[in-house]
Amino acid sequence: MAENSSQDAGSANKIGVVAATFMVAGNMMGSGVFMLPANLAAFGSISLIGWLLTTVGAVALALTFAKLANIYPAAGGPYAYARKAFGDYMGYQTNMVYWVANVIGNVGLAVAGIGYLTNFVPALKNPWIAAFAQLFTIWLFAYANMLGPKLVGRIQTFTTPVALIPIIGVAFLGWFWFKPDIFTAAWNVTGSSDIYAIGGTLNFTLWAFIGVESASVSAAVVENPRRNVPIATISGVVIAAICYILSSCVIMGMIPNKELALSSAPFADAVRIALGPTAANAVALCAALGCLGSLAGWTLLVGQSAKAAADDGLFGNIFSKINKKGVPASGLFVVAMIMSVMVLTTVSPAASQQFGKLASIAVILTLLPYIYSCISIKVLGHGTLSNNQLFLYVIIGFIGAVYCMTALVGSDGTQTRWSLIFVIATIVLYSAAITRKLEIEEGHIHTGGISPQWIRWVSFAVTVLVLAVTFLLTVEGGHPHKWRSPINYNYVEQFVPELQNHAERLSGNR
Repeated sequence: MAENSSQDAGSANKIGVVAATFMVAGNMMGSGVFMLPANLAAFGSISLIGWLLTTVGAVALALTFAKLANIYPAAGGPYAYARKAFGDYMGYQTNMVYWVANVIGNVGLAVAGIGYLTNFVPALKNPWIAAFAQLFTIWLFAYANMLGPKLVGRIQTFTTPVALIPIIGVAFLGWFWFKPDIFTAAWNVTGSSDIYAIGGTLNFTLWAFIGVESASVSAAVVENPRRNVPIATISGVVIAAICYILSSCVIMGMIPNKELALSSAPFADAVRIALGPTAANAVALCAALGCLGSLAGWTLLVGQSAKAAADDGLFGNIFSKINKKGVPASGLFVVAMIMSVMVLTTVSPAASQQFGKLASIAVILTLLPYIYSCISIKVLGHGTLSNNQLFLYVIIGFIGAVYCMTALVGSDGTQTRWSLIFVIATIVLYSAAITRKLEIEEGHIHTGGISPQWIRWVSFAVTVLVLAVTFLLTVEGGHPHKWRSPINYNYVEQFVPELQNHAERLSGNR
Protein backbone atom coordinates (compact mmCIF):
# COMPACT_ATOMS: atom_id res chain seq x y z
CA MET A 1 0.00 0.00 0.00
CA ALA A 2 1.02 3.66 -0.41
CA GLU A 3 1.39 3.98 3.36
CA ASN A 4 4.23 1.49 3.28
CA SER A 5 5.81 2.60 0.03
CA SER A 6 8.27 4.81 1.87
CA GLN A 7 10.05 1.61 2.84
CA ASP A 8 10.72 0.67 -0.78
CA ALA A 9 13.96 2.61 -1.08
CA GLY A 10 16.83 2.08 1.28
CA SER A 11 17.91 5.03 3.37
CA ALA A 12 21.20 5.13 1.48
CA ASN A 13 19.32 6.16 -1.67
CA LYS A 14 17.19 8.88 -0.07
CA ILE A 15 17.65 12.65 -0.29
CA GLY A 16 18.07 15.05 2.60
CA VAL A 17 16.31 18.28 3.47
CA VAL A 18 18.63 20.48 1.38
CA ALA A 19 18.15 18.45 -1.80
CA ALA A 20 14.40 18.27 -1.16
CA THR A 21 14.25 22.06 -0.72
CA PHE A 22 16.06 22.63 -4.01
CA MET A 23 13.70 20.12 -5.67
CA VAL A 24 10.66 22.12 -4.51
CA ALA A 25 12.18 25.48 -5.52
CA GLY A 26 13.57 24.11 -8.78
CA ASN A 27 10.34 22.39 -9.81
CA MET A 28 8.32 25.55 -9.18
CA MET A 29 10.68 27.95 -10.86
CA GLY A 30 11.74 25.77 -13.75
CA SER A 31 12.12 27.93 -16.84
CA GLY A 32 9.09 30.17 -16.52
CA VAL A 33 10.60 32.66 -14.09
CA PHE A 34 12.79 33.86 -16.94
CA MET A 35 9.73 34.84 -19.01
CA LEU A 36 7.37 36.11 -16.29
CA PRO A 37 8.42 39.79 -16.41
CA ALA A 38 7.61 39.91 -20.14
CA ASN A 39 4.26 38.19 -19.61
CA LEU A 40 3.33 40.58 -16.81
CA ALA A 41 4.35 43.65 -18.84
CA ALA A 42 0.94 43.43 -20.52
CA PHE A 43 -0.53 44.63 -17.21
CA GLY A 44 2.25 46.88 -15.94
CA SER A 45 4.15 47.14 -12.69
CA ILE A 46 0.84 46.86 -10.82
CA SER A 47 1.60 43.14 -11.08
CA LEU A 48 3.58 43.66 -7.87
CA ILE A 49 0.24 43.58 -6.03
CA GLY A 50 -0.69 40.44 -7.92
CA TRP A 51 2.54 38.83 -6.75
CA LEU A 52 1.83 39.72 -3.13
CA LEU A 53 -1.69 38.28 -3.30
CA THR A 54 -0.44 35.16 -5.04
CA THR A 55 2.28 34.65 -2.45
CA VAL A 56 -0.41 34.52 0.25
CA GLY A 57 -2.12 31.70 -1.65
CA ALA A 58 1.17 29.91 -2.29
CA VAL A 59 2.11 30.06 1.39
CA ALA A 60 -1.34 28.67 2.25
CA LEU A 61 -0.70 25.75 -0.11
CA ALA A 62 2.78 25.26 1.33
CA LEU A 63 1.48 25.20 4.91
CA THR A 64 -1.29 22.78 3.88
CA PHE A 65 1.07 20.34 2.16
CA ALA A 66 3.57 20.67 5.00
CA LYS A 67 0.96 19.75 7.63
CA LEU A 68 -0.47 16.95 5.48
CA ALA A 69 3.03 15.49 5.14
CA ASN A 70 3.40 15.66 8.90
CA ILE A 71 0.02 14.01 9.55
CA TYR A 72 0.23 11.42 6.78
CA PRO A 73 3.77 11.10 5.34
CA ALA A 74 2.83 8.74 2.50
CA ALA A 75 4.30 8.72 -0.99
CA GLY A 76 2.12 10.17 -3.74
CA GLY A 77 1.32 13.56 -2.25
CA PRO A 78 -2.07 14.79 -3.55
CA TYR A 79 -3.00 11.27 -4.67
CA ALA A 80 -2.35 9.77 -1.23
CA TYR A 81 -4.24 12.55 0.57
CA ALA A 82 -7.28 12.40 -1.75
CA ARG A 83 -7.51 8.61 -1.52
CA LYS A 84 -7.16 8.54 2.25
CA ALA A 85 -9.71 11.33 2.76
CA PHE A 86 -12.28 10.65 0.04
CA GLY A 87 -11.85 7.05 -1.10
CA ASP A 88 -10.45 5.06 -4.01
CA TYR A 89 -12.21 6.87 -6.86
CA MET A 90 -11.02 10.33 -5.82
CA GLY A 91 -7.54 8.91 -5.38
CA TYR A 92 -7.70 7.34 -8.85
CA GLN A 93 -8.98 10.55 -10.43
CA THR A 94 -6.31 12.63 -8.71
CA ASN A 95 -3.53 10.33 -9.87
CA MET A 96 -4.79 10.23 -13.48
CA VAL A 97 -5.16 14.00 -13.66
CA TYR A 98 -1.82 14.67 -11.98
CA TRP A 99 0.08 12.04 -13.96
CA VAL A 100 -1.24 13.06 -17.39
CA ALA A 101 -0.70 16.75 -16.68
CA ASN A 102 2.88 16.20 -15.59
CA VAL A 103 3.80 13.93 -18.49
CA ILE A 104 2.68 16.70 -20.85
CA GLY A 105 4.40 19.30 -18.72
CA ASN A 106 7.69 17.42 -18.84
CA VAL A 107 7.64 17.58 -22.63
CA GLY A 108 7.19 21.33 -22.26
CA LEU A 109 10.26 21.47 -20.04
CA ALA A 110 12.32 19.65 -22.65
CA VAL A 111 11.09 22.06 -25.35
CA ALA A 112 11.91 25.13 -23.27
CA GLY A 113 15.29 23.85 -22.08
CA ILE A 114 16.52 23.10 -25.59
CA GLY A 115 15.05 26.40 -26.78
CA TYR A 116 17.35 28.32 -24.43
CA LEU A 117 20.37 26.62 -26.02
CA THR A 118 19.66 27.87 -29.56
CA ASN A 119 21.88 30.92 -28.96
CA PHE A 120 24.84 28.59 -28.44
CA VAL A 121 23.91 25.90 -31.00
CA PRO A 122 22.12 27.60 -33.93
CA ALA A 123 21.44 24.21 -35.53
CA LEU A 124 18.83 23.64 -32.80
CA LYS A 125 16.58 26.07 -34.67
CA ASN A 126 15.98 23.23 -37.09
CA PRO A 127 12.85 21.49 -35.73
CA TRP A 128 14.08 17.94 -36.28
CA ILE A 129 17.45 18.54 -34.67
CA ALA A 130 15.70 20.21 -31.75
CA ALA A 131 13.29 17.27 -31.49
CA PHE A 132 16.11 14.75 -31.19
CA ALA A 133 17.88 16.97 -28.67
CA GLN A 134 14.66 16.96 -26.63
CA LEU A 135 14.52 13.17 -26.87
CA PHE A 136 18.08 13.02 -25.56
CA THR A 137 17.22 15.07 -22.47
CA ILE A 138 14.09 12.99 -21.82
CA TRP A 139 15.95 9.68 -21.91
CA LEU A 140 18.99 11.06 -20.12
CA PHE A 141 16.96 12.12 -17.10
CA ALA A 142 14.82 8.97 -17.18
CA TYR A 143 18.06 6.98 -16.99
CA ALA A 144 19.42 9.27 -14.26
CA ASN A 145 16.29 8.63 -12.21
CA MET A 146 16.76 4.89 -12.63
CA LEU A 147 20.17 5.23 -11.00
CA GLY A 148 18.49 6.49 -7.84
CA PRO A 149 16.90 9.59 -6.32
CA LYS A 150 20.18 10.68 -4.74
CA LEU A 151 21.60 11.39 -8.20
CA VAL A 152 18.54 13.44 -9.13
CA GLY A 153 18.88 15.31 -5.84
CA ARG A 154 22.51 16.12 -6.66
CA ILE A 155 21.53 17.30 -10.15
CA GLN A 156 18.95 19.72 -8.80
CA THR A 157 21.20 20.79 -5.96
CA PHE A 158 23.55 21.97 -8.73
CA THR A 159 21.14 23.26 -11.39
CA THR A 160 18.77 25.18 -9.09
CA PRO A 161 21.53 27.41 -7.62
CA VAL A 162 22.90 27.91 -11.15
CA ALA A 163 19.46 29.11 -12.27
CA LEU A 164 19.24 31.28 -9.16
CA ILE A 165 22.51 33.09 -9.91
CA PRO A 166 21.10 35.46 -12.57
CA ILE A 167 17.76 35.71 -10.77
CA ILE A 168 19.31 36.66 -7.44
CA GLY A 169 21.85 38.86 -9.20
CA VAL A 170 19.10 40.82 -10.94
CA ALA A 171 16.89 40.85 -7.84
CA PHE A 172 19.53 42.38 -5.57
CA LEU A 173 22.13 44.05 -7.81
CA GLY A 174 19.73 45.26 -10.49
CA TRP A 175 18.61 48.09 -8.19
CA PHE A 176 21.76 49.98 -9.22
CA TRP A 177 20.22 50.30 -12.70
CA PHE A 178 16.63 50.60 -11.48
CA LYS A 179 14.81 53.75 -12.62
CA PRO A 180 11.70 54.67 -10.60
CA ASP A 181 10.25 56.72 -13.45
CA ILE A 182 10.26 53.67 -15.75
CA PHE A 183 8.57 51.60 -13.05
CA THR A 184 5.86 54.13 -12.21
CA ALA A 185 5.20 55.17 -15.81
CA ALA A 186 3.90 51.66 -16.56
CA TRP A 187 1.94 51.11 -13.35
CA ASN A 188 -1.27 50.07 -15.14
CA VAL A 189 -1.08 49.84 -18.94
CA THR A 190 -4.32 47.91 -19.49
CA GLY A 191 -6.52 50.96 -19.82
CA SER A 192 -8.91 49.39 -17.31
CA SER A 193 -9.35 49.62 -13.57
CA ASP A 194 -6.65 48.55 -11.12
CA ILE A 195 -8.89 45.72 -9.90
CA TYR A 196 -9.16 44.36 -13.44
CA ALA A 197 -5.41 44.64 -13.99
CA ILE A 198 -4.58 42.89 -10.72
CA GLY A 199 -7.02 40.10 -11.55
CA GLY A 200 -5.35 39.68 -14.91
CA THR A 201 -1.92 39.25 -13.36
CA LEU A 202 -3.21 36.39 -11.22
CA ASN A 203 -3.71 34.30 -14.34
CA PHE A 204 0.08 34.30 -14.71
CA THR A 205 1.38 34.51 -11.16
CA LEU A 206 -0.83 31.68 -9.90
CA TRP A 207 0.91 29.25 -12.24
CA ALA A 208 4.32 30.19 -10.90
CA PHE A 209 3.99 28.11 -7.74
CA ILE A 210 2.89 24.86 -9.34
CA GLY A 211 5.30 22.29 -7.90
CA VAL A 212 4.77 23.24 -4.26
CA GLU A 213 3.77 19.61 -3.61
CA SER A 214 7.06 18.17 -4.95
CA ALA A 215 8.49 17.04 -1.61
CA SER A 216 5.23 15.45 -0.44
CA VAL A 217 4.85 13.47 -3.69
CA SER A 218 8.40 12.18 -3.27
CA ALA A 219 8.09 11.43 0.44
CA ALA A 220 9.18 7.85 -0.24
CA VAL A 221 12.65 9.02 -1.25
CA VAL A 222 13.09 11.74 1.40
CA GLU A 223 14.90 11.02 4.65
CA ASN A 224 12.69 11.44 7.73
CA PRO A 225 9.73 12.75 5.65
CA ARG A 226 7.64 13.74 8.68
CA ARG A 227 10.29 16.36 9.53
CA ASN A 228 12.04 17.15 6.25
CA VAL A 229 9.09 17.39 3.83
CA PRO A 230 7.42 20.29 5.69
CA ILE A 231 10.75 22.14 5.99
CA ALA A 232 11.53 21.64 2.29
CA THR A 233 8.04 22.68 1.19
CA ILE A 234 7.92 25.97 3.11
CA SER A 235 11.58 26.83 2.41
CA GLY A 236 11.14 26.18 -1.32
CA VAL A 237 8.11 28.47 -1.53
CA VAL A 238 9.89 31.25 0.36
CA ILE A 239 12.92 31.04 -1.95
CA ALA A 240 10.72 31.13 -5.06
CA ALA A 241 8.52 33.98 -3.80
CA ILE A 242 11.49 36.23 -2.99
CA CYS A 243 13.04 35.57 -6.39
CA TYR A 244 9.80 36.15 -8.28
CA ILE A 245 8.84 39.43 -6.61
CA LEU A 246 12.22 41.16 -6.44
CA SER A 247 13.41 40.18 -9.92
CA SER A 248 10.13 41.14 -11.63
CA CYS A 249 10.08 44.55 -9.94
CA VAL A 250 13.69 45.31 -10.81
CA ILE A 251 13.29 44.39 -14.47
CA MET A 252 10.15 46.52 -14.77
CA GLY A 253 12.23 49.44 -13.55
CA MET A 254 15.11 48.74 -15.95
CA ILE A 255 13.37 48.04 -19.27
CA PRO A 256 10.63 50.32 -20.67
CA ASN A 257 7.26 48.58 -20.73
CA LYS A 258 6.82 48.42 -24.52
CA GLU A 259 10.25 46.85 -24.94
CA LEU A 260 9.70 44.46 -22.06
CA ALA A 261 6.39 43.22 -23.47
CA LEU A 262 8.15 42.23 -26.71
CA SER A 263 11.17 40.67 -25.03
CA SER A 264 11.79 36.94 -25.52
CA ALA A 265 14.44 36.93 -22.77
CA PRO A 266 13.78 39.71 -20.21
CA PHE A 267 16.44 38.58 -17.73
CA ALA A 268 19.04 38.43 -20.47
CA ASP A 269 17.98 41.87 -21.70
CA ALA A 270 18.26 43.31 -18.18
CA VAL A 271 21.72 41.82 -17.72
CA ARG A 272 22.71 43.09 -21.17
CA ILE A 273 21.82 46.63 -20.06
CA ALA A 274 23.90 46.26 -16.92
CA LEU A 275 26.86 44.10 -17.95
CA GLY A 276 26.83 43.60 -21.70
CA PRO A 277 26.13 40.79 -24.22
CA THR A 278 28.51 38.20 -22.77
CA ALA A 279 26.75 38.25 -19.42
CA ALA A 280 23.40 38.05 -21.23
CA ASN A 281 24.49 34.81 -22.92
CA ALA A 282 25.50 33.46 -19.52
CA VAL A 283 21.94 34.09 -18.31
CA ALA A 284 20.56 32.02 -21.22
CA LEU A 285 22.89 29.17 -20.25
CA CYS A 286 21.77 29.37 -16.62
CA ALA A 287 18.14 29.29 -17.75
CA ALA A 288 18.76 26.17 -19.84
CA LEU A 289 20.48 24.38 -16.95
CA GLY A 290 17.74 25.38 -14.53
CA CYS A 291 15.03 24.18 -16.89
CA LEU A 292 16.68 20.83 -17.61
CA GLY A 293 17.40 20.30 -13.90
CA SER A 294 13.71 20.88 -13.30
CA LEU A 295 12.95 18.16 -15.86
CA ALA A 296 15.00 15.73 -13.77
CA GLY A 297 12.95 16.55 -10.68
CA TRP A 298 9.57 16.36 -12.43
CA THR A 299 10.52 12.98 -13.93
CA LEU A 300 11.06 11.76 -10.37
CA LEU A 301 7.63 13.07 -9.36
CA VAL A 302 5.84 11.39 -12.27
CA GLY A 303 7.38 8.06 -11.36
CA GLN A 304 6.65 8.31 -7.64
CA SER A 305 3.05 9.46 -8.10
CA ALA A 306 2.26 6.58 -10.46
CA LYS A 307 4.01 4.07 -8.19
CA ALA A 308 1.97 5.11 -5.16
CA ALA A 309 -1.28 4.53 -7.09
CA ALA A 310 -0.03 1.26 -8.60
CA ASP A 311 0.90 -0.03 -5.12
CA ASP A 312 -2.73 0.50 -4.13
CA GLY A 313 -4.03 -1.30 -7.21
CA LEU A 314 -5.31 1.89 -8.82
CA PHE A 315 -2.81 2.05 -11.68
CA GLY A 316 -1.03 -0.44 -13.94
CA ASN A 317 1.30 -2.81 -12.06
CA ILE A 318 4.18 -1.96 -14.38
CA PHE A 319 4.42 1.37 -12.55
CA SER A 320 4.95 -0.35 -9.18
CA LYS A 321 7.90 -2.53 -10.24
CA ILE A 322 11.17 -1.28 -8.78
CA ASN A 323 14.86 -1.86 -9.36
CA LYS A 324 17.49 -2.45 -6.69
CA LYS A 325 17.61 1.30 -6.02
CA GLY A 326 13.92 1.29 -5.08
CA VAL A 327 13.06 3.26 -8.25
CA PRO A 328 10.01 2.41 -10.44
CA ALA A 329 12.25 1.93 -13.48
CA SER A 330 9.65 0.18 -15.64
CA GLY A 331 7.19 3.03 -15.13
CA LEU A 332 9.84 5.62 -15.99
CA PHE A 333 10.60 3.67 -19.17
CA VAL A 334 6.93 3.83 -20.19
CA VAL A 335 6.80 7.56 -19.38
CA ALA A 336 9.92 8.21 -21.48
CA MET A 337 8.38 6.37 -24.43
CA ILE A 338 5.11 8.33 -24.17
CA MET A 339 7.02 11.62 -24.01
CA SER A 340 9.12 10.57 -27.01
CA VAL A 341 6.01 9.91 -29.08
CA MET A 342 4.63 13.32 -28.07
CA VAL A 343 7.85 15.06 -29.14
CA LEU A 344 7.96 13.34 -32.53
CA THR A 345 4.27 13.92 -33.26
CA THR A 346 4.45 17.64 -32.47
CA VAL A 347 7.41 18.57 -34.66
CA SER A 348 5.26 20.30 -37.27
CA PRO A 349 4.00 23.83 -36.49
CA ALA A 350 0.33 22.79 -36.71
CA ALA A 351 0.83 19.91 -34.30
CA SER A 352 2.91 22.11 -32.02
CA GLN A 353 0.07 24.62 -31.80
CA GLN A 354 -2.21 21.79 -30.70
CA PHE A 355 0.35 20.75 -28.13
CA GLY A 356 0.41 24.28 -26.78
CA LYS A 357 -3.33 24.08 -26.16
CA LEU A 358 -2.94 20.63 -24.62
CA ALA A 359 -0.21 21.97 -22.36
CA SER A 360 -2.48 24.76 -21.12
CA ILE A 361 -5.15 22.18 -20.31
CA ALA A 362 -2.55 20.23 -18.35
CA VAL A 363 -1.85 23.26 -16.17
CA ILE A 364 -5.56 23.57 -15.39
CA LEU A 365 -5.70 19.89 -14.46
CA THR A 366 -2.90 20.22 -11.92
CA LEU A 367 -5.00 22.62 -9.87
CA LEU A 368 -7.64 19.99 -9.10
CA PRO A 369 -5.31 17.84 -6.95
CA TYR A 370 -4.37 21.01 -5.06
CA ILE A 371 -8.01 21.73 -4.26
CA TYR A 372 -8.59 18.16 -3.09
CA SER A 373 -5.52 18.36 -0.86
CA CYS A 374 -6.67 21.64 0.69
CA ILE A 375 -10.02 20.12 1.62
CA SER A 376 -8.60 16.75 2.71
CA ILE A 377 -6.79 18.33 5.66
CA LYS A 378 -10.15 18.69 7.43
CA VAL A 379 -10.67 14.92 7.17
CA LEU A 380 -7.11 13.77 7.82
CA GLY A 381 -6.56 16.26 10.62
CA HIS A 382 -9.67 15.16 12.53
CA GLY A 383 -8.62 13.23 15.60
CA THR A 384 -4.96 13.98 14.95
CA LEU A 385 -4.75 17.73 15.42
CA SER A 386 -6.07 19.65 18.40
CA ASN A 387 -9.32 21.56 17.88
CA ASN A 388 -7.47 24.88 17.62
CA GLN A 389 -4.90 23.48 15.16
CA LEU A 390 -7.60 21.83 13.08
CA PHE A 391 -9.58 25.08 12.87
CA LEU A 392 -6.44 27.00 11.86
CA TYR A 393 -5.47 24.56 9.11
CA VAL A 394 -9.01 24.28 7.79
CA ILE A 395 -8.93 28.08 7.30
CA ILE A 396 -5.48 27.86 5.67
CA GLY A 397 -6.70 25.06 3.40
CA PHE A 398 -9.76 27.11 2.46
CA ILE A 399 -7.51 30.02 1.45
CA GLY A 400 -5.45 27.64 -0.68
CA ALA A 401 -8.56 26.22 -2.34
CA VAL A 402 -9.88 29.73 -3.14
CA TYR A 403 -6.44 30.54 -4.56
CA CYS A 404 -6.72 27.58 -6.95
CA MET A 405 -10.33 28.35 -7.85
CA THR A 406 -9.29 31.88 -8.79
CA ALA A 407 -6.84 30.40 -11.28
CA LEU A 408 -9.55 28.19 -12.76
CA VAL A 409 -12.00 31.10 -13.10
CA GLY A 410 -9.37 33.11 -14.96
CA SER A 411 -8.50 30.28 -17.35
CA ASP A 412 -9.60 29.96 -20.96
CA GLY A 413 -13.21 28.74 -21.13
CA THR A 414 -12.66 26.21 -23.92
CA GLN A 415 -9.63 24.69 -22.24
CA THR A 416 -11.47 24.48 -18.92
CA ARG A 417 -14.33 22.66 -20.68
CA TRP A 418 -11.98 20.04 -22.14
CA SER A 419 -10.35 19.63 -18.75
CA LEU A 420 -13.76 18.93 -17.22
CA ILE A 421 -14.50 16.38 -19.96
CA PHE A 422 -11.26 14.56 -19.13
CA VAL A 423 -12.11 14.54 -15.42
CA ILE A 424 -15.55 13.06 -16.19
CA ALA A 425 -13.89 10.45 -18.43
CA THR A 426 -11.96 9.14 -15.42
CA ILE A 427 -15.28 7.78 -14.12
CA VAL A 428 -15.42 5.44 -17.12
CA LEU A 429 -11.72 4.56 -16.87
CA TYR A 430 -12.13 3.78 -13.17
CA SER A 431 -14.04 0.60 -14.08
CA ALA A 432 -10.75 -1.02 -15.13
CA ALA A 433 -9.17 -0.02 -11.82
CA ILE A 434 -12.08 -1.58 -9.92
CA THR A 435 -11.55 -4.89 -11.73
CA ARG A 436 -7.84 -4.87 -10.95
CA LYS A 437 -8.39 -3.97 -7.31
CA LEU A 438 -10.90 -6.83 -6.86
CA GLU A 439 -8.43 -9.28 -8.42
CA ILE A 440 -5.76 -8.08 -5.98
CA GLU A 441 -8.09 -8.48 -3.01
CA GLU A 442 -9.01 -12.00 -4.16
CA GLY A 443 -5.33 -12.88 -4.51
CA HIS A 444 -5.38 -13.49 -8.26
CA ILE A 445 -2.71 -10.85 -8.96
CA HIS A 446 -0.18 -9.04 -6.81
CA THR A 447 1.26 -5.53 -6.88
CA GLY A 448 4.92 -4.67 -6.99
CA GLY A 449 7.73 -6.83 -8.30
CA ILE A 450 11.21 -6.38 -9.67
CA SER A 451 11.85 -4.22 -12.70
CA PRO A 452 13.80 -6.16 -15.36
CA GLN A 453 17.48 -5.33 -15.56
CA TRP A 454 17.24 -4.79 -19.31
CA ILE A 455 15.06 -1.71 -18.75
CA ARG A 456 18.04 0.21 -17.42
CA TRP A 457 20.41 -0.89 -20.18
CA VAL A 458 17.92 -0.26 -22.98
CA SER A 459 17.31 3.22 -21.55
CA PHE A 460 21.06 3.85 -21.58
CA ALA A 461 21.35 2.55 -25.14
CA VAL A 462 18.48 4.75 -26.34
CA THR A 463 20.08 7.77 -24.65
CA VAL A 464 23.39 7.18 -26.43
CA LEU A 465 21.69 6.44 -29.75
CA VAL A 466 19.58 9.59 -29.67
CA LEU A 467 22.65 11.65 -28.75
CA ALA A 468 24.51 10.19 -31.75
CA VAL A 469 21.61 10.94 -34.11
CA THR A 470 21.38 14.49 -32.75
CA PHE A 471 25.09 15.00 -33.40
CA LEU A 472 24.88 13.64 -36.96
CA LEU A 473 21.87 15.77 -37.80
CA THR A 474 23.60 18.83 -36.34
CA VAL A 475 26.60 18.25 -38.62
CA GLU A 476 24.37 17.81 -41.66
CA GLY A 477 22.16 20.69 -40.56
CA GLY A 478 25.01 23.09 -41.27
CA HIS A 479 24.77 22.24 -44.96
CA PRO A 480 21.34 23.00 -46.43
CA HIS A 481 21.97 20.86 -49.53
CA LYS A 482 22.51 17.81 -47.28
CA TRP A 483 19.56 18.47 -45.00
CA ARG A 484 16.05 18.71 -46.36
CA SER A 485 13.53 19.29 -43.66
CA PRO A 486 9.87 18.63 -44.56
CA ILE A 487 9.02 21.88 -42.77
CA ASN A 488 9.52 25.40 -44.02
CA TYR A 489 12.58 26.58 -42.05
CA ASN A 490 11.74 30.28 -42.02
CA TYR A 491 8.23 29.62 -40.79
CA VAL A 492 9.50 27.38 -38.00
CA GLU A 493 12.11 29.93 -36.94
CA GLN A 494 9.36 32.51 -36.57
CA PHE A 495 7.16 30.03 -34.70
CA VAL A 496 9.76 28.81 -32.16
CA PRO A 497 9.30 31.77 -29.74
CA GLU A 498 5.52 31.17 -29.71
CA LEU A 499 5.95 27.47 -28.91
CA GLN A 500 8.55 28.27 -26.27
CA ASN A 501 6.13 30.69 -24.59
CA HIS A 502 3.55 27.87 -24.43
CA ALA A 503 6.12 25.54 -22.89
CA GLU A 504 7.32 28.14 -20.42
CA ARG A 505 3.86 29.02 -19.18
CA LEU A 506 3.25 25.35 -18.49
CA SER A 507 6.57 24.07 -17.30
CA GLY A 508 8.46 26.77 -15.65
CA ASN A 509 5.58 28.57 -14.28
CA ARG A 510 5.12 25.41 -12.43
